[in-house]
Order: sequence, then C-alpha cells, then structure tokens
Amino acid sequence: MPELPEVEVTRLSVAGVTGARVLGLRLGKPLRWPLGAEPEVAHGRTVGEIQRRGKYLWLPLLNAGQADGGLLWHLGMSGSLSWLAQAPPAGPHDHADLHTDRGTLRLTDPRRFGAVVWSPALGQDPAAKLLARLGPEPFDPALTPQGFHAALRQRRVAIKQALLSGELVVGAGNIYASDALFEAGIDPRTRCDRIAAARAARLLAAVQRVLTEAIAAGGSTLKDFKDAHGTVGQYQGQARVYGREGQACQRCGGTIKRLVQGQRATYYCPGCQH
Repeated sequence: MPELPEVEVTRLSVAGVTGARVLGLRLGKPLRWPLGAEPEVAHGRTVGEIQRRGKYLWLPLLNAGQADGGLLWHLGMSGSLSWLAQAPPAGPHDHADLHTDRGTLRLTDPRRFGAVVWSPALGQDPAAKLLARLGPEPFDPALTPQGFHAALRQRRVAIKQALLSGELVVGAGNIYASDALFEAGIDPRTRCDRIAAARAARLLAAVQRVLTEAIAAGGSTLKDFKDAHGTVGQYQGQARVYGREGQACQRCGGTIKRLVQGQRATYYCPGCQH
C-alpha cells in the first residue's frame, strides 16, 4: 500500500497539473467511493496547488481565481497516479482521467480500492469526514515530543500497532514504523504507556528522520509503486531492518528477527531494541 512517503513523492511528481485548466473528467469502473457529483462539475476550472493530508491528495479547483470545490484522491492498496502529456487510451485498470490543457492525470488501480471524491472544500464533507480520524502530520510543528508522549500514555497497545493505526502520527506505515523503532532502540512489542518521555522524543525524531529519508529516496517499491513519471522508489534498498530477517544488524552485528503483530510482519534487532 502506498504510504505517506509514496503519496508525497506522487504529489511532488504531479506538480505540473497546478495551474492547468480542466477539460474534462472521465471515470471508469466504480472505485471505493463514488465521485459524489457529475463529472462535469470539474470542467472549465483551474487546478490549484496540490496538497497532501495523510495518504490523501487534495486538488483544489478554482473558478475565476477563487476556490470552488476540489477532488480528493486516494491511491488505495495498489493505485498510482500518472501525469501524461499525451494519454494513451484508458486500459482496464485506468479508472479516472482528469484531462487538462497541459496533460492528463490518470489513476490506475488494479484492485479498485482507490477513490476520487468531489468535495465543496477540504474542510467540508465528504472530505472533512474522510480526514477526521487522521492523526497529526509528522512534520507539523504543532506535533511536539511532549504531546506525542502524552498521546502514548493514553494507549495500552504495542507501540508498533499504535504507529500503524495513524492516530499518533500519520504516515508511519509498516516499513517505516519498523525502521523508526529500530532507530529509537524500542522493541516493537513495548506497550505505549510504558515508554518514557525521553524515549518518546527519540521515537518521534526517528519517525521524522525515516520518513524524510524515504521521501528523498522516492518512496519504497516492493511491488508496483511508481511516481507520476514512472520512476520506482529506492528506500527498500536502504531499509534498516524491514525485510532483512536473518541478516546481520548494521549496528550491532546481531541477527534481524521477524514477528507478526496484528497480521503484519515486524522486523527488529533484539540486541538494539529493548
């Protein structure tokens, strides 16, 4: 599933759509949620600056220079966006095309868990409802170590599962949560409310560092992720522990282990994470 780094990389790679005039919106097979309006609603509007919230992308649409609704995109489990100067005919898995005077923004999603939803504003339903349960952004200055620690103290679940929930901080998907916990020296099974303030601060810094590195590496491509220009991510090749079961720890030389938490694989170093 594309996580925050992959969605941020996608946002950066489709920046060329900003300022484009919409010529039409084509929808294919039904996606996870309906558009919620007629496709013609986007016609003739100008695309504003693309934004990301969690794993969602918001394309504001302007009418005479004023914000006038927009499209909320989600890549689902296996979706990707392409920015095409000249779009070929849509294939069986190409479920949404935003045609503009600069090119076509195409959502390809074999499993159809992605979505394109019309909303009158980011702060109004349905966008507001879809975003309501998201935790704070990892790079938001309002997310302080003190606030992060206070949120941890309210939870009695394992820290790895809490990170994956997205309620403490959005974006720490399976790969990045494993690597951040390694960076912070915390066993993934540790209960949230047993993590002291200093360790919580180290963990938040580790999450931010790992996500920054992942964005710089173009995200992770384990199966089919590509940015809007077809470039694959490289982070998986520099992962600290994820996918490295049985290999030597880069820090202590011990053996990387694997366990399953909440039906998700977790990788960690018993010697470095306590």
